[in-house]
Amino acid sequence: MSLFISDAHAQAAPGGAAGGGFEMLIMLGVFGLIFYFMLYRPQAKRVKEHKNLVSALSKGDEVLTQGGMVGKIAKVSEEKDFVELSLNDSTNIVVQKSAISAVLPKGTMKAI
Repeated sequence: MSLFISDAHAQAAPGGAAGGGFEMLIMLGVFGLIFYFMLYRPQAKRVKEHKNLVSALSKGDEVLTQGGMVGKIAKVSEEKDFVELSLNDSTNIVVQKSAISAVLPKGTMKAI
């Protein structure tokens, strides 16, 4: 005995599968729900959180870039999507706001 097909249905259609239109729609709906809750919704949540993080950047925040560099924001360009990071007292770099992956707690650079 199969889990999804009763023995009577399996014996009644020796030449091929008959019917099953409504069951197919139910299965497609279940797969759609699985896709939404397992893939789309978590990714949309991550994108929203990153967008909020980027919009909240301000001068003096200590950040971690996607490349692994830790720095303090020296200047934020509002009209352009760039920030100037101060890696140490003499080295400044310019990176895109979207390249910042996390805002670190104050004092992290001194602890490193």
